[in-house]
Amino acid sequence: MGAPASTYRLQVRASFDLDAAADVTGYLRDLGADWAYLSPILQSAGGSDHGYDVVDPTRVDEARGGAAGLDRFAAAARAAALGVLVDIVPNHQGVAVPAENPWWWDVLAYGEQSAHAASFDIDWAHGGGRLRLPVLGAELDDVIAAGELTVAPESPDSPHAPDAPAAPFGTARYYDLVLPLAPGTAPLHETTDAAAVRDVLARQHWELGFWRRAEDLLNYRRFFTVTSLAGVRVERPDVFDASHVEVVRWVRDGLVDGLRIDHPDGLADPGGYLDRLSDATGGVYTVVEKILEPGEELPGWWAAEGTTGYDALGEIERVLVDPAGERPLTDAAPQGPGWDELIARTKRDVADTSQAAEVGRLVRCLPAEARETLGDAVARDALAELLTRFDVYRAYLPAGADRLARAAAEASAHRPDLAEAVARLVPLIADADAELSHRFMQTTGPVMAKGVEDRAFYRFTRLGSLTEVGGDPSRFSLTVPQLHDAFARRQASWPHALTALTTHDTKRSEDTRARLDVLAEIPERWAAARGELSAIASTGDGALDDLLWQAVVGVWSDDPDLGDRLHAYAEKAARESGAGTSWEDPDEAFEAGVHALVDAAAGAARPVVERVVDEIAGAGRSNGLSAKLLQLAGPGVPDVYQGTELWDHSLVDPDNRRAVDYDARRTLLARIDDGWHPPVDASGAAKLLLVSRTLRLRRDRPELFTRYTPLETAGAARDHAVAFDRGGAIAIATRLPLGLAARGGWTDAAVMLPAGPWRDELTGRLVSGGAAPLAQVLADYPVALLTRAG
Repeated sequence: MGAPASTYRLQVRASFDLDAAADVTGYLRDLGADWAYLSPILQSAGGSDHGYDVVDPTRVDEARGGAAGLDRFAAAARAAALGVLVDIVPNHQGVAVPAENPWWWDVLAYGEQSAHAASFDIDWAHGGGRLRLPVLGAELDDVIAAGELTVAPESPDSPHAPDAPAAPFGTARYYDLVLPLAPGTAPLHETTDAAAVRDVLARQHWELGFWRRAEDLLNYRRFFTVTSLAGVRVERPDVFDASHVEVVRWVRDGLVDGLRIDHPDGLADPGGYLDRLSDATGGVYTVVEKILEPGEELPGWWAAEGTTGYDALGEIERVLVDPAGERPLTDAAPQGPGWDELIARTKRDVADTSQAAEVGRLVRCLPAEARETLGDAVARDALAELLTRFDVYRAYLPAGADRLARAAAEASAHRPDLAEAVARLVPLIADADAELSHRFMQTTGPVMAKGVEDRAFYRFTRLGSLTEVGGDPSRFSLTVPQLHDAFARRQASWPHALTALTTHDTKRSEDTRARLDVLAEIPERWAAARGELSAIASTGDGALDDLLWQAVVGVWSDDPDLGDRLHAYAEKAARESGAGTSWEDPDEAFEAGVHALVDAAAGAARPVVERVVDEIAGAGRSNGLSAKLLQLAGPGVPDVYQGTELWDHSLVDPDNRRAVDYDARRTLLARIDDGWHPPVDASGAAKLLLVSRTLRLRRDRPELFTRYTPLETAGAARDHAVAFDRGGAIAIATRLPLGLAARGGWTDAAVMLPAGPWRDELTGRLVSGGAAPLAQVLADYPVALLTRAG
C-alpha cells in the first residue's frame, strides 16, 4: 500500500475497543484521514489502558476485542478506504502479574531450563542461577516473620489468573502476587510457617527481595526504571519469530498495512531488528519512536521511513515562540543551574540511583583484567559519568564513535580523577561486537529519558511549552528561515516520516503549548502575574510553582473535571521533579502544599488566573491553528492524535488519554460541510475546518504535496508570517499574533504567490498571484491553504 498521506491515532482499550474504533472509521474517512493508527493491541496486562505492557505477543488483547474484533475493525477500515498502522512493543513485556505472562511464568517455574529462559534478558550468574524479584515491602526475613508469605501445593482454586498456565507444583503467595513453585518443592499443605516457607523458597528458581534494594538485586533488563516490564531479547532469531508471529500474521492476512515500533533504542541491535522485521513483513511501512536531539539524524541505513515525529514538533513549536521573550523569561524564572548543568546533575543522579542496577551490569561485562585493574567502584563511577555526558539517546556503533569520544572528553574534563579510567573504558565500549558496547548503548537512553524528560523537564520551567519530548528547552526559538531549512531537509531525506504535535507521551497537548507560547510575547506581564499567583499560594519551591501555574493557565477551561485533572497532574509533576517529594518517598506535608496551590487556582487566585487566560487565549488559538497547518501541510506524514481536531488542552498522561466525544465532532463536521464558516472561538470548530480541509486535500490530491519551496513575505510585518508551497498547495500561517496586533496588524505586508488565481480551501476566497496582501489572505483566519483556482 505504500506510505499514508496522513494518520489518525486511536487509543484502543477496554472502554474504547476495536469495535468502538470500527464505529469511527466512517468519521475518520469524512475527516480526511488516510490511515487509522492504533495503539498497542496485543494481549496486555489486565486493566492496562495503554497496552505497552504486553503479556502475550501471540494474540490480540481480549479486552480490546480479540482477534475477531481486529477482523471487524480491519473490515470497517477497508470499507472506509483507510489503511491501518499498529503500534508494537518489541523491547519488553509486562510481568507485574506473573500468571498473565505464560513465558515469564514458565521461567519462574523452570529457571534456566525453561523453554523461554533465553527470551528475557536475565543475568543468571548475578543471581546465583536465580531470577531476582525485588517486590517485597520489607526485608525477606521480616516478611516471613509477619506471616505475609504463604506456600501451598496446587489446588483447584489456586489463585492464578484466568486462562493463565496452571501451577502443577504449587504456588507462593505474597498478598496479590502469586508465583509458581519449581517441580518437587511444594509443601504438603498450605502454610505460613517460617521454617517451611524458608525451605520452599530456598529451592526456587526465583529469589524475593525488598523493593528498596532493587538497584543491588535486580538481574534482568527492564524498560527504563519499571521493574514490572522485563526486557526481551528480540536480537535472537528464535525470540524474534516467537514474539512476532501474530504481528506477521496481521500483515500476511491483510489486516495491517504498517507498523510503529516502540522504543527501538532499548534493543541490542535496532538496525538488525528493523532488517529482520522488514524481511518478515515484506517491507511494510514502518516508523520508529526514535527521539532525536537537535542536529541529530536518524540512521540512514535503517529499514524505516522515519521517526514518529517529535523532531517536527520541536521545530514547529519554536517558530511560534517570540525570541524577544527569552531574556526576560529567563530573568524572571526561579534561579537555578543552567540547562547543561541541570541535566548533568539529574542524569548523574539517575545513573547512581534508579539505573544503578544497569550500571552494575556494565561493570560485570568488563573483561576480567580491566575490572581487576580499575576496581568495581572506580569502574562504576567512570561508567556513570560517561552515561551522564552522552549527549543523545544512544549511538549505533561503529557509527557514532565521535559521540562516545565527546562524552569521554567531557567526563574527563569534569572529573579529572576519572580520566585514566575513562580512557581505559572507551576502547572497550567502542568495540561494537562486545556485549559491553551493546549494553552501554541500551543504558544511555534510560539515563537520558529519566534524567531529562522525567526530571529536568520538571525543573527547567521558564517556558513549559519547550520542555517536550525530544526537545531541548535551552533552544528557545527558531527563525522562519531556520524552520524552512528543517522542513526542506525532511522533504529531501524523510518525506514519509510521521510528524506529530500531540501524542500519548507528550507532556502537554498541542493547544496547551500553543497557549503557553504566548507568554513569550508578554514576559513582563506574565512575571508580574506569576508573582501575584505565588503570593496567594506556593509550594515553597519556585520552579515547581512556575511549572504548576503555567499548567493552570495552559489548560484553564470550564471543564467540570479540571480540578481533579490538575490535582493528579500536580502530584505527578512534584514527584517527578523530586522537589520536596518523590515516588519512592512521598512527603504528605509537602504534597498538601501542592494540592493547596491547585485549590487556590479555583479560589483566591481565580481572578488572576482568568485575567491571564483572557489575555492569552485568543492568541493561543491563533498559534494552535498555525501550528496545525504547519504540521498538516508540511513535509512528512502528519498524525492527528485522537480528538485534537478540536481544541485539546491536556497535560501529561493519563490526562491525554481521556475519552473523545466523536458524536460532537461528527455534528460539527456536518455543519462545516453544509457551508458553515465557524469563527475562531472556544468551540474549536475552526480547527476542525482546518484539519478536515487539509487532510482531505493531502489524501485526494497528493500531487500537490511533492516538494517544498519557501515563499517570500514582504512589508513591515513580514516576519509574522510563514509561507511555503508544497507543489501546488500553499500554506500561510501567522506567528507572534500579539506582536502583530501591537504593530497595527498586517498593514502593507504581503506574501509573494506564483502567478495566477488562487483559492483558499478554508474560506473559498479567491486571491491573485504576485504580492498578495496578507490582510486580505488572512482576513478571516490566521491561516490559509491555497490551491489553484479554476
